[in-house]
Amino acid sequence: MSTSTTAVPEELKDTVTLSNLDHVIEFLSRFLDPVANLARSNSVWPLTFGTSCCAIEMMHVGMSKFDISRFGSEVFRATPRQADLIITAGTITRKMAPALITLYEQLPEPKYVIAMGACTVTGGMFNDSYSVVQGVDRIIPVDVYLPGCPPRPDGILDALLKLQQKIRTETYRDRRKKAYKQTAVLYVDYDTGRPVDDLVAEVKSETETVLAESVGNANPTQ
Repeated sequence: MSTSTTAVPEELKDTVTLSNLDHVIEFLSRFLDPVANLARSNSVWPLTFGTSCCAIEMMHVGMSKFDISRFGSEVFRATPRQADLIITAGTITRKMAPALITLYEQLPEPKYVIAMGACTVTGGMFNDSYSVVQGVDRIIPVDVYLPGCPPRPDGILDALLKLQQKIRTETYRDRRKKAYKQTAVLYVDYDTGRPVDDLVAEVKSETETVLAESVGNANPTQ
């Protein structure tokens, strides 16, 4: 028995027939995946979320000239509980990283991410900056990369079409294998905006220095 299977108590075995809902979903997904994927791919609802100047291009794609509603994604949601997609439009600073991780974790599965813009993909012009995350895929999984500074609205539509194709061809089992686990490599102190690892290392170094000085004072050289 796999570790994910929930054992059924002896007193309930006569009445309980399903010990793991995942088994049932996997069985039904063989028949329902094509239809469900087609429906989901044509109704991807993005989160109303922008981090920097790329958000202007994301707003533009919803206007009449480009009309993202042709692809079923005009319903920008104000809460992650009702969204399927995060378009990380712009620079991700280290102080903003915990908030982005929280938003991503609040999205229900299956959920997707489009990394929009050079700053989001690799850090862009802020490459090697102490305050900018050098690629959003360091903190959350990314499904489609959209380079550019900034990418044009029709580039966003192209990224959306690629995401739709990915959704249509995936299976429930494949998606479960990629289920999100906490992969953040950077935890940030809200008060100072500095990485927690740096603060811990600094305190550790200061502690070692104080201990070394106290030992030296306790055992002065003759």
